[in-house]
Amino acid sequence: MSDATVVIGRAGPEDAGELLTVQRAAYVTEAQLYGDPFLPPLVESLDQLGKALAGDAVVLKAMLDGRLVGAVRAQFSDHTCLIGRLVVVPDMQSRGIGADLMRALEREVVGRADACVLFTGHLSEPTLRLYRRLGYAETHRERIAAHLTLVHMRKPLVPAGTP
Repeated sequence: MSDATVVIGRAGPEDAGELLTVQRAAYVTEAQLYGDPFLPPLVESLDQLGKALAGDAVVLKAMLDGRLVGAVRAQFSDHTCLIGRLVVVPDMQSRGIGADLMRALEREVVGRADACVLFTGHLSEPTLRLYRRLGYAETHRERIAAHLTLVHMRKPLVPAGTP
């Protein structure tokens, strides 16, 4: 890897194809872990992703040497930020890119949201560890299939400069 820095910025409709490729690559291991090739991130269409990018969602991308290496999405419900689709390309995982994307997203939405919420699968231990390190606490679990229980987590957001 070069000494280049990962740059995080807003993604737009022009990034849809590359984002979808990264998303699918990142979720293959989740599909294998749960024995389910039909996880929503794997069956999302280019059109669906394009609509999300053109709508009011906040989508951040991580770029390294001109390559899209990660992304995260957020939508809003009242004063709550709903985080989804945190993805990092497989060859760049465990290098802090996911944590950087999450911190950047939190900075982006503070003031617009009082808290962030998200969920991940119960077997996704590295992801659960990441979210806990970032200050997310489990609120509840939801069994949605024999092979999958969703772990719901929440983190209050505190505006910069607030004690």
